Amino acid sequence: MAYVRKDVSTLTRTERRRFVNALLELKRRGEYDEFVRMHIDHYTADGETGLRSAHMAPSFLPWHRRFLLDLERALRRVDSSVTVPYWDWTRNRTNTSVPWTPDLLGGNGRRSDRQVMTGPFAYTAGHWTIRVGVTDGKFLTRDLGRAANPIALPTRSQLQWALDDPVYDVRPWDSTAVRGFRNKLEGWGPGSGSASWRNHNRVHRWVGGVMLGGASVNDPVFWLHHAFLDMQWHRWQLAHRSHRYLPASPPPSGDRQHGRIIARYQRLPPWDVTPDQLEDVSGIYRYA
Repeated sequence: MAYVRKDVSTLTRTERRRFVNALLELKRRGEYDEFVRMHIDHYTADGETGLRSAHMAPSFLPWHRRFLLDLERALRRVDSSVTVPYWDWTRNRTNTSVPWTPDLLGGNGRRSDRQVMTGPFAYTAGHWTIRVGVTDGKFLTRDLGRAANPIALPTRSQLQWALDDPVYDVRPWDSTAVRGFRNKLEGWGPGSGSASWRNHNRVHRWVGGVMLGGASVNDPVFWLHHAFLDMQWHRWQLAHRSHRYLPASPPPSGDRQHGRIIARYQRLPPWDVTPDQLEDVSGIYRYA
């Protein structure tokens, strides 16, 4: 029977505690750091060579769906009552609302070095030392809202703008695509600076700290953010039932995206699964 992923703002005190404790146990076992390492390994940008499976590509959504499922399965091996909650950043929009509470993810980083000093994931609590990253930093950092150069979280209307596009993705299948649900949700826009960061990308920028790079998994809010994005893919599917993941076939030889993106029936590294197989997960979980 399918289990339920809930809005983090609706979790009971016990559900919050069990979710946090399961994360801390994965960290204690060393399992959590493997998820960080996997995300870094698959963080390939447009300008690099080789296959792009996790970002700036059509497979952004199925890749993270499977990634999230793997983490959730690991959590449920620790505590079978736990599921990954989602953070609706169109509703909970301040740096003191959920999930930034002492019993969940803790709060903002301190001004001097952005180190998170509150909650169970604070370095000073002794349970969350960063061991895998793109810098030598050992503690979790955040800069919620970017105090020095403020930005706002995406709005409901900005999210709806992505959901209203009936086509999943379009050529050239990368961060420059100006149409298509995938890139509008992933959030690569034209130009530079804060105006070019939309939806998914803008949330990473708003949180700041370790959420800014390939090692963003080091902040547990990564999972709550991506659960909400996964929910939006589900909403898009319901709204556009005749449309599916694109491209259906791999770009041909000579195309600049040949061998660089995943088509609907191709294997999605590092797993033996295709985007086609990840389009319907209704038998595994649902959203409340």
